[in-house]
Amino acid sequence: MVITVAIVGLLATAVFPLAELGVRRAKEQDLRLALHQIRDGLDAYKAAADSGRIERKLGDSGYPRSLSELVDGVVDIKDPDGARIYFLRRLPRDPFYPDLSAPAAETWALRDYKSPPADPQPGEDIFDVRSMSRHIGLNGIPYDEW
Repeated sequence: MVITVAIVGLLATAVFPLAELGVRRAKEQDLRLALHQIRDGLDAYKAAADSGRIERKLGDSGYPRSLSELVDGVVDIKDPDGARIYFLRRLPRDPFYPDLSAPAAETWALRDYKSPPADPQPGEDIFDVRSMSRHIGLNGIPYDEW
């Protein structure tokens, strides 16, 4: 009986770290996918603004003012019926954000178009998003630099 318990304990010490590593890899894959989806949506929004399909004020960068615009859509001013252009079906959340009850839009750190890459700051529009996690990925790069 003691030997059985010792063997089970030894196996458990090997299995738990592997399970944690698998969960972390899955979260990292989810982060990569979420960043890719949001950044593609931001780029599509900018392209639509540059092509004159989205109303822009003088001096606007052409990027959305909120992440919700990517999901809620904006009016296509070139469409005679005033159809909306949608850029995302849903806004993904940062898988490393600790509060699961927080809305997806609040899980991302935002970067304004005028903000330098070395010091990303929120502002009037959304040029980019990044994770708020200060942890380092399995690749050695902090999640907030992905």
